[in-house]
Amino acid sequence: MRTPAIVVAVDGTEPSRAAVRWAAREAELRKQPLLLTHVLDWDWAGTQYDVDGRHFETARRFGESIAVRAAQEAATVASAIEMDTDVLTGDPAAQLIIASEGEDLLVLGSRGRGGFAGLHLGSVSQRVAMHADCPVVVVRGRTDAGKGPVAVGVDDNGSADRVLEAAFTAARARCTSLTAIRSYLPSVLVYSGHLPPAQVYSPEQDQAERANLTTQLAPWREKFPDVPVEILLSHDSAAAVLVGVSRGAQLVVVGSRGHGVIAGTLLGSTGLQLLHHADCPVLIVRPHGKRDSGR
Repeated sequence: MRTPAIVVAVDGTEPSRAAVRWAAREAELRKQPLLLTHVLDWDWAGTQYDVDGRHFETARRFGESIAVRAAQEAATVASAIEMDTDVLTGDPAAQLIIASEGEDLLVLGSRGRGGFAGLHLGSVSQRVAMHADCPVVVVRGRTDAGKGPVAVGVDDNGSADRVLEAAFTAARARCTSLTAIRSYLPSVLVYSGHLPPAQVYSPEQDQAERANLTTQLAPWREKFPDVPVEILLSHDSAAAVLVGVSRGAQLVVVGSRGHGVIAGTLLGSTGLQLLHHADCPVLIVRPHGKRDSGR
């Protein structure tokens, strides 16, 4: 059985090259193989004019050269890791989602070919981050961020332990600390007048939230005693706090929560805002991938 790999999407653009470098370092940290995957977005409607298939073969060879160059760049960062390349054909987002099945991590650049410079996140990256089978990292912001803590957004839903495990593991691998962030809106009392919830100072509720988070972190601190932990409470939105913290962090870790009948496939507003505005790579942890349900 093939060892699950770290898959990185490559297309030759600068965001893709940044993703390749990040993925190579991550593969070295995890001691896992790296699979560099290019998706050939071939227009099958045009095949009627490609009678002998020469145009397709030319496009495929070009895609293979992109993957090979990406592997060469990865080798300059982590020469000892096991690497392989692959060229898929079809819709890029759909093919990458399929490629994520059975893998440990999928790494994407923030934008691909054909993107508009003024946009923060490409449509392919967003679709894949929303629907991938495995955890996804979108490499953006300070793509070479190698200093600072790992930051993790923590709530009390059922997937919190998976998010914490990923965050503690990442912090240990990087020999750095972990900043655990909880954002909540305090109860607005009658006498608070016109103040919005985020501006209401509630020491009792702050103490209760800190105590709850401390309890939630306790088993993970015991399992990872070598990872220093700082707790940060905020009354601002989780997205605003995490984007702010990302300016000094080397990785932000959050969960992926869906809604209704497609729970587990959609990112919440916090995750989407991070993917558009964070200043360092963002790891989206899947709550229940197919492998977690017995595959």
